[in-house]
Amino acid sequence: MEKIILTNMCLIENKETKEVVVIHRIKDWTGIAFPGGHVEKGEPIVPSVIREIKEETNLDIYNLEFCGIRDWYDPDINERNIVFMFKTSSFTGTLRTNNVEGKLEWRKIESIKDEEYASGLDKEMSIFFDKKINEFYSTKNIKTNEWNLEKF
Repeated sequence: MEKIILTNMCLIENKETKEVVVIHRIKDWTGIAFPGGHVEKGEPIVPSVIREIKEETNLDIYNLEFCGIRDWYDPDINERNIVFMFKTSSFTGTLRTNNVEGKLEWRKIESIKDEEYASGLDKEMSIFFDKKINEFYSTKNIKTNEWNLEKF
């Protein structure tokens, strides 16, 4: 049986300033991403997002909108990763500027260049904004060692 890792990510938008919270990741995979993290054993998905965002950003979020999932399977290690992707513009608190994972800031989304995004997020951005896309799925071709991306 494959190993399954559950994680979450949340795009937090300030409707007044038209900015989103980004983290300049320095751990594991680098580049700009949206905050989130791992779902703990036995933890429901939505509370895991709320907890992770509080831990990473110091913001309390609510009125979450589920956008879809990003998942991939790596046959080399028999591991499947599933990211539950949410967005919200409902929050309270003051953004923490740094944590162990990187620097946090408010930024206009159109100012972020594709090459700044953490690996793959530039391709996956539409899952937050296109209601016709529910899932981005990748699997590794064992023969070529290349990743194939499909949208559903």
